[in-house]
Amino acid sequence: MRDLLLLGIETTCDETAAAVVRRRADGTGTILSNIVHSQTEDHAEFGGVVPEIAARAHVEVLDHLIARALRAAGLTLAEVDGIAAAAGPGLIGGVIVGLTTAKALALAAKKPLIAVNHLEAHALTARLTDKVPFPFLLLLVSGGHTQLVAVTGIGEYAKLGGTIDDAVGEAFDKTAKMLGLPYPGGPAVERAALKGDPGRFALPRPLHGKPVPDFSLSGLKTAVRIEALKIAPLSEQDVNDLCASFQAAIVDVLSDRVRCALRLMRQRGLKPSALVLAGGVGANQAVRRVLHKVAADGGTRLAVPPPELCTDNGAMIAWAGAERLARGLQDGLNVSPRARWPLAEVDAATLPASGNAAGADATAPAVATDVVAAVDAAAPVLPVPSFGPAGAGG
Repeated sequence: MRDLLLLGIETTCDETAAAVVRRRADGTGTILSNIVHSQTEDHAEFGGVVPEIAARAHVEVLDHLIARALRAAGLTLAEVDGIAAAAGPGLIGGVIVGLTTAKALALAAKKPLIAVNHLEAHALTARLTDKVPFPFLLLLVSGGHTQLVAVTGIGEYAKLGGTIDDAVGEAFDKTAKMLGLPYPGGPAVERAALKGDPGRFALPRPLHGKPVPDFSLSGLKTAVRIEALKIAPLSEQDVNDLCASFQAAIVDVLSDRVRCALRLMRQRGLKPSALVLAGGVGANQAVRRVLHKVAADGGTRLAVPPPELCTDNGAMIAWAGAERLARGLQDGLNVSPRARWPLAEVDAATLPASGNAAGADATAPAVATDVVAAVDAAAPVLPVPSFGPAGAGG
């Protein structure tokens, strides 16, 4: 086993990102660069992500970000050991942009291609930041996903529970929009909640105490709407109190569902080394505080990446690619982008590693020439755009 240097590309939603990560032979890792361009301003007037706008924005900046990531890491494309890209799940237009770019670079530079499941990348980030051994319990909470998963190895995932309607991040965003708060909604609700009374409104805790750790949040969202209509027009303090009450309900639901999942995992003979919190909602400080206690009560610890690695980023893609490549897994250039890609199916698109990327499609050579030329040109001479921080992501 040797050290691996991976370039990672993320384009599944409204962040365009590129990063370089080193995975050492002992399984530890270091982020050498992590460049994120947020599209928050592009989508703010629409109150949510517009897929076509997102895809076009990825096209406009991705080659610049790749060049910046390589330059910040002090490397050339020839010096990396593989190229990883999120191949789904996500908005298909954006996924196509990132995966096609990665295919072109892999073909031109004769490097292995690793098609990364975006959810697996979130799941494995804590192994980069906290050295978490298997098995562990994953709570993935983002704008598009809410699930509890027993993780026993790379590509080994058993879903214990998930949402039957809205994701937690989606509930935050929809509540924010309902109350007239700006996009992205998660951070806006959290800020308002700091100034509110969490006990003012008696909101439901759906599925509390149920034996299967599933989630249902559409009823909670409806309850917020009903309470808001009762007291309309809303003052600023009303909005703060509604946000505080909503966030308190979410925290209680997450706490109860995680306790249930920890019990279920142990019933299956698995002792979790940690409760891993991943996804954009993992940046919420109230959620973090409560889950620290839940983990301790359950005889384990909370492992949560820093906020900038909870939201979508290239480092998590590079790290997941490195974890897979270290186990001899890579993909052919005929691997397909996926709008849907459950964690249980992550191995369906992988091949045993056998040298350089294989299985090229007919369009790859021309694309490769264009992309590599753009990256090579961008590295020394193109002006560096001003990139903002990553927004709430999936």
